[in-house]
Amino acid sequence: MLLDCVIIGGGPAGLNAALVVARSGRKVILFDEDKPRNGVTQESHGFITRDGIKPAEFKKIAQADLMKYPNLAIQKQRVIDIQKIDEVFGIWTMDGNTYQAKKVILSTGLTDIMPQIAGIHEFYGTSLFNCPFCDGWELKNRAIVVISEEPRAFHMTKMIYNWSQDVVVCTNGKTILSQDQKELLIKKNITVIEDEILQLEGEGGYLKKIRFKNGKEIARDGGFVTTGLQQAAQFAQTLGCNMNKMGGIETDTFGRTNIAGVYASGDNSNSLPSQLIIAAAEGSKVAIGVIGDLINEEFEN
Repeated sequence: MLLDCVIIGGGPAGLNAALVVARSGRKVILFDEDKPRNGVTQESHGFITRDGIKPAEFKKIAQADLMKYPNLAIQKQRVIDIQKIDEVFGIWTMDGNTYQAKKVILSTGLTDIMPQIAGIHEFYGTSLFNCPFCDGWELKNRAIVVISEEPRAFHMTKMIYNWSQDVVVCTNGKTILSQDQKELLIKKNITVIEDEILQLEGEGGYLKKIRFKNGKEIARDGGFVTTGLQQAAQFAQTLGCNMNKMGGIETDTFGRTNIAGVYASGDNSNSLPSQLIIAAAEGSKVAIGVIGDLINEEFEN
């Protein structure tokens, strides 16, 4: 059976794309390996009617919505290869099955690359976060740390200052801030520590203390960390999609890549904040692009 669309990735972008494609009456399969980027997150915020929901609960509710549509299937399988043969895509899964589709939406997301600091993984998702718009409210007016080895530490710190004015910036031995930036932060009573971090300490996922290799230590209640990002899957590269300077998949407004029939939605294709509601909206928009293209092709033929 030739599918109208295959969606790779069952995060908010893939789920919402699947909903819109299904509601068009098209035959669609959503492949979900169930390894979400926000798997360590306790709660998701900023999505109206779902503020504070656990990511697993969000996915459960979303999948229940999708199962109302008999023309849609959810396969909990890992896709291992995608190839374009003439105008049709072949999709191979880990269980040995092969599928064919007219269109492919890549909603495979990104993977965070954490700074190499002892203990950081124990706190990430509980008291250390990477998006102030997602988790700033929970840390408002607390003693906050910004851990960053990248120049965007300055921008992140300015954002964090909206929620708490008790901020310390730790660059883990890196010189990433200009003198002008340091002076501006000092005027706001923001401390900058450029010493190397020995380890983070706390209990039950809640940060309490940062210890440095020179023996210094500071108490902090939680904070934010800038992470590196890489594509969670390499399908875009192997299919020949262009990538932007941030490492995302280059697309137009409706998620079209330079490869006809290949679309991308969600965190893997944009530089917007990685919020649940933004990813879901991206999925909806890209699905509309897919359906529009299918309709236009059918009319022309």
